[in-house]
Amino acid sequence: MEDRKPSVVLMFGGRSGEHEVSINSAKSIFNAIDRSRYNVETIGINKKGQWFWGVLPEKVLSDGFPGAKQAQQITLVIDPTAPHFMALDGSPLPNQGKFDLIFPVLHGPYGEDGTLQGLLEMANVPYVGSGVLGSSLGMDKDRMKAVFREKELPLARYVTLLRSDILNGVDACLNVIEDKIGYPCFVKPANLGSSVGISKAHHRQELQEALAVAAIFDRKIVVEETILGREIEVSVLGNDTPQASVPGEVLPAHEFYTYEAKYSDIGSSLLIPAPFEESVITSLQEMAIKAFQAVEACGLSRVDFFVTPQNEIVLNEINTLPGFTKISMYPKLWEASGIPYTELIDRLIALGFERYKDKQNCKISLN
Repeated sequence: MEDRKPSVVLMFGGRSGEHEVSINSAKSIFNAIDRSRYNVETIGINKKGQWFWGVLPEKVLSDGFPGAKQAQQITLVIDPTAPHFMALDGSPLPNQGKFDLIFPVLHGPYGEDGTLQGLLEMANVPYVGSGVLGSSLGMDKDRMKAVFREKELPLARYVTLLRSDILNGVDACLNVIEDKIGYPCFVKPANLGSSVGISKAHHRQELQEALAVAAIFDRKIVVEETILGREIEVSVLGNDTPQASVPGEVLPAHEFYTYEAKYSDIGSSLLIPAPFEESVITSLQEMAIKAFQAVEACGLSRVDFFVTPQNEIVLNEINTLPGFTKISMYPKLWEASGIPYTELIDRLIALGFERYKDKQNCKISLN
């Protein structure tokens, strides 16, 4: 790299239900990133999916997204030899829209699920986080669990249904769930995060209602048994040789860690580090790294567990673009493990460049 500050584009917002979480994450990163090391640009994506250059997350939080006439609407030019951004109205962008790395802070569909990553790969762009495969596996709870099961990682019992299964015979679906899972159980859209669309069902009527809610958000629904245990999370950082943080414990104010509890800073609390014997901590860290590697994640992930009163560990899920808000578990766990917030951002950027450089060494044709 030349002797100049790399240009990092912070991308936030998006079309998913985690739009506001993304903006808050971006605000924290934007305020903490080391300006002596990086030139920082921003791209905000509104709920319609339109991209705008130079909008600031803090201003979006206070005033909302600007209209197309108040900001530069842009697009990514898919030229693997010289990727850059271009204003749709032809107006100039700083440095002709050129940049060195994208830092996506887009949670949920169309940001965390591999779709954005595929676009960036087509353009030959360095970026922070997992690639197409790791992102898509990390988003789809059904396929994620299939990979975890293949690696013999301990999971709760679960059933996967399609929306069409429910529409064509809800009673048959209810019977299967009652036979294989029982009550209480959790009903989740397979491809959403931050507890959006998730319900806990204690009986048949609640289960039917929960399936209807989940089917609003996804064509695929995962139903899991309830594990009685402590909710534990571990942060992972790295590419080929990842490291795991100390574990943290979620103390939910409700029956489970709802969307509101995660991001409102009201009620639920975090206990960092979680009090465990050293052997349990080691097992959690080892299992977090195995889960990270199982889905071929890169850069960062948060891995969620349950630990029963007998200290049995059950793997719940992995999040390949976890929240970065001021109360988010991912950066707080690394801070407790000795990596301050700004340094964590530095490391993630370095890992993005590292992964890009490694990929440039791969041939995709014989010519």
